Amino acid sequence: MKQLTKAEEEIMQILWRLGKANVKAIIKEFPDPKPAYNTVSTIVRILEGKEFVDYEKEGKGHVYFPVIPKQEYSNQSINKLVDGYFQGSFKSMVSFFVKKNDISLEELESVLKEINKKN
Repeated sequence: MKQLTKAEEEIMQILWRLGKANVKAIIKEFPDPKPAYNTVSTIVRILEGKEFVDYEKEGKGHVYFPVIPKQEYSNQSINKLVDGYFQGSFKSMVSFFVKKNDISLEELESVLKEINKKN
């Protein structure tokens, strides 16, 4: 799976949240100052080329929707982070975040409980 730029990720976050949207609807979701229509349209077409989005014809325009599920992209991004910065060790990553973010014992226990629920 290809990696996305920050601008591409912003648009994907909007599409994952909305499910389907045309360019105008995507732009509405941005805070002020809003990006130009042509900018968003170009990025959406790039995402289409990367096979992250597809579209349906609606009148004279297109309605775009995600093809890649958010969870799938998140998993790939996390794995790339772990491989690139923590030599593939999730333990090292968790240890880093615990130390750098001053996580309390209660918060860490809460995270462990969540993990145990999923297993």
